[in-house]
Amino acid sequence: MFLLSMRSVRHRPGRFLATLLSAFLGAAILMAFNSLHDTAGANDVGPADAETLGLVGGVVGGYGALLVFFAVASTLTVNVTQRGAEIALLRSTGATPAQITRMVVGEAVAVGLLGTLLAVGPAMLGGRVLLGMFQDTGQVAGSVAYAYGPVGLGAGAGVTLLASVGAAFLAVRRATRAASAKPPVPRRRLRGVAACAALAAGTAGVCATFAIDAAEPALMAAPACGAILLSVGFALLAPDLLRGALERLARPAGAVAGASGWLTVHTLRERAPRLATVLMPLTLFTGIATGTLYMQTLETGAIEASGLARSVEDRNLETVNLVVVGIVVAFACVTLINTLYAATSYRRAEFGTQRLAGATPGQVLGTVGAESLVLTVTGVFFGTVAGLAGILPFSLVRTEAVLPDQGPGIWLGVVAVAAGATLLTTLGTARGALRVPATEAVARAA
Repeated sequence: MFLLSMRSVRHRPGRFLATLLSAFLGAAILMAFNSLHDTAGANDVGPADAETLGLVGGVVGGYGALLVFFAVASTLTVNVTQRGAEIALLRSTGATPAQITRMVVGEAVAVGLLGTLLAVGPAMLGGRVLLGMFQDTGQVAGSVAYAYGPVGLGAGAGVTLLASVGAAFLAVRRATRAASAKPPVPRRRLRGVAACAALAAGTAGVCATFAIDAAEPALMAAPACGAILLSVGFALLAPDLLRGALERLARPAGAVAGASGWLTVHTLRERAPRLATVLMPLTLFTGIATGTLYMQTLETGAIEASGLARSVEDRNLETVNLVVVGIVVAFACVTLINTLYAATSYRRAEFGTQRLAGATPGQVLGTVGAESLVLTVTGVFFGTVAGLAGILPFSLVRTEAVLPDQGPGIWLGVVAVAAGATLLTTLGTARGALRVPATEAVARAA
């Protein structure tokens, strides 16, 4: 089965490009930041420098592990789901679910290993850049030499491979059950329990903000973690959230856009489980970016208003927060682009069928654009709710004002990035798919 997996990757590399890019970027980020632990462990590094490097490596490494799992899981889920016909054919020719699982997991391991190997060089370069940034701002002594060792390499390879194997195993189990025509084992209960646990923990973190003194350096930790956990909870509930939003959009869409609007909503409702993989990174991106950026801006403004000089700890915290947001922005955008590209490129046969039925390319693009708009609005809404849940308590405790003075500019920037990544990727991929003649697109899927 492993040889079959390697042959599949070698002969059809385009199918795995999105997963490979996610694994590559995830491994590069994890190895770059975790290599700071290797640097901090050198004999000539002082305690203060080691603490700073260890803090950044630990915090960002934890965020990176979460993002890698979501990114690889979303792209692999789309990949395996689109291979339903292939899996059904293998089942009809005698392949057992265990054999198919080994094949798909073997593919995931091969892609994960390749992504990790390709990421070693960029990770070393990224780690050097990070160390130089801390040295330029005076947070780490200039005499500290960069080191890349077993912690960085082990963390990047371990997390990436674990995420690839776990995501592939879960995705193929669902696909093989669907192909065997057996009643699927209910998974909504397990996902609902995990979502409720994340929402409960996030709510507890947000409420804990009021128990911390406004002058405590750790004040931001409680609402920031609370906002992140709430974002994770909403992301886990993405299929149910999307269905609920579409239930409320059916009548207004039909009244405004007529039959085409109703058809768009109906198509979205039918494809809600697949589209939920797009809502996950979109919700996480909006919630984490909005919450962290506003809270860090509030903290910096409060320190400046007090007239106190910023300490090394304050600068470290600001650097960590801004770097985390930068990683979230980059990784979430790449995950969105990968997932949307994979999901849209596999719809060539669907687009061909619509065109053979009389739809023009413009009408197909209009439907795809409407779907992307609904996804964007849904993901941004719940991500904003999660971010606000952390921002408002932090603002009230830190500045005694319910709403931050910074205005909606940061939020608008976050929304612009999310909407741009979603709409441009979906419409660009759909436009490329429409270049294939309709009869040829349908024939390829037959």
